[in-house]
Amino acid sequence: MDIRPIKTEQDYNAAISRIEELLGAKMDTPEGDEFDLLVTLVEFYEMKHYPIAPPDPIDAIKFRMEQMVLTKADMVQYLGSQSRVSEILNKKRGLTLSMIKSLYKGLKIPAEILLA
Repeated sequence: MDIRPIKTEQDYNAAISRIEELLGAKMDTPEGDEFDLLVTLVEFYEMKHYPIAPPDPIDAIKFRMEQMVLTKADMVQYLGSQSRVSEILNKKRGLTLSMIKSLYKGLKIPAEILLA
């Protein structure tokens, strides 16, 4: 097992290829340990070179609504009146701090996403 830091795209591609070869390796074996190490290195490289931007707050709300099968009428308790819900979901009005707190508590949407 010759594991080194992933510094280039070529190193990254080689690590991905090796991970594919090691898929299904049993835990607590040399191959399983190699797999775990390579996955960790690849994740670190990807976080550094391919960062994922946080989602748009309104898209996050819509996604949670989809997950929980909520309607616009269900959102009144978190955002205010029906017209306010429409304004928020159509991005014509921003979220207030009280709305953010309500969405965080009621729908468990992370505050850092809602504050973006």
